[in-house]
Amino acid sequence: SRRRHTRYADRSRGLGDVYKRQGIETVLVTSEVAGAFVADGYSRSSDDVGVINVVPGAGVTYSLSGIAEAWMDNVPMVVIASGIRTDTGKAYQLHAIDQLAVLRPVTKSAVRVETANEIYPAIRRAFQIAQSGAPGPAAVEIPAQFLLERQEIGEVAFEPEPELGRVPEQELVERAAAMLANAEAPAIYLGRGAAGAADLLVSLAEQLGAPVTTSFGSKGVYPESHPLWLWPGFGRQAPGFVRRIMESCDCLLAVGCRFGEVTTGGFGFEPPEAMIHVDIEPEVLNRNFPAKLAVPGDARLFVDALSNIIDGNRPWASLAEKIAEGHSNVIARWQRNASETRVTPHNLFDSLQRHCREDAVFTTDSGNGTVLAMEHLRLEAPGRFLAPTDFSCMGYSVPAAVGACFANPGRDVVALPGDGAFLMSGLELITASSHSASPLVCVLRDGTLSQIAQFPNMMVNRVSSCVLPDYDLEG
Repeated sequence: SRRRHTRYADRSRGLGDVYKRQGIETVLVTSEVAGAFVADGYSRSSDDVGVINVVPGAGVTYSLSGIAEAWMDNVPMVVIASGIRTDTGKAYQLHAIDQLAVLRPVTKSAVRVETANEIYPAIRRAFQIAQSGAPGPAAVEIPAQFLLERQEIGEVAFEPEPELGRVPEQELVERAAAMLANAEAPAIYLGRGAAGAADLLVSLAEQLGAPVTTSFGSKGVYPESHPLWLWPGFGRQAPGFVRRIMESCDCLLAVGCRFGEVTTGGFGFEPPEAMIHVDIEPEVLNRNFPAKLAVPGDARLFVDALSNIIDGNRPWASLAEKIAEGHSNVIARWQRNASETRVTPHNLFDSLQRHCREDAVFTTDSGNGTVLAMEHLRLEAPGRFLAPTDFSCMGYSVPAAVGACFANPGRDVVALPGDGAFLMSGLELITASSHSASPLVCVLRDGTLSQIAQFPNMMVNRVSSCVLPDYDLEG
């Protein structure tokens, strides 16, 4: 990490003294899965990379859900996993499983070092891999003998590998500019991969006179107070005014997105035939929806090059008026439907934002709370909405909020778990309080695993095994 005093979610005894000598602060967490969520929240809310250090066997398997969440949501993370001894020749050792086979499906890279000299370059390379291209976790397994015994090593060095495929072809950028210039009603759809271009996106939208819609994970990548910001998503789950505006779109510029199931509302929209899809991962292009023009490359480099080609600004005042009217009508409907006896979502999220500073970080959990927060919060920058989107792990929000507190001392951080999700990882508040890094935790209590309950209720008209026992939240 680039920070001098990086916090590591630590579930291993072996490297503690080394970390102390290097000025690295370790954080003992209550469970490995929560530790992975802490590292995830640290990464998503900052420009640094969260690190988790785990013991062999169960330490790796417990952390796997959190690592998979980072894998599915493209979050950089470094996993330092202790391994069993490889120098004894003995079988049936304690914790002996094939950890690399377990880790490979949910990491960009999983390697085992064979000599002490390999540790330094392997960890440096893991940081590079985690941050390059589409970000994600990278794992290094260090056999136990290297952690238990003094090692004699020679000179160690690391030569970074050059990043390939980041610069979009100029011909493709020019074709994209021509498609957008010929469109009567272009629109922009942004995924989390567009975060690196956040400071360039407002001027691009104003140049094109285009409404801007975002995926769940990219909430805040485009400032949501801007008159051209439309909504998070634009399919069947979006309000009527959003669908009407997007139905007139004749050219969609999609940047840094994969069109995943969650953020598209179950693949619930049809992009126009003239779609330009830009992503640093070539394999996502044309995967779920066909693109008329597929552009592999870095989002920031593409947006910068495109903005330099486009001439002038299209008029967009009338479009902004339609968007403003649509938002006003939606808020008015929310307020008309306010409950006299229960908490009304709009009032809750509006109150939270009025009482928090503008740069507050919000973390959500798997469940309906994520959808409510996504619709009701209005955020101005990336890294302020941390949600377990594509893997959708329950228990994410509290430890992710703790990680965000570590990465952003002094900022307001709010966790929004459901009452079932809180039971899974609420004990991580012990970690938070012991390090003076406690978020505000607002538990959304309805006594039920509501999102799960929707399915049997729709299919067989009853709810089974989804009702939670009551518990003392303050205790």
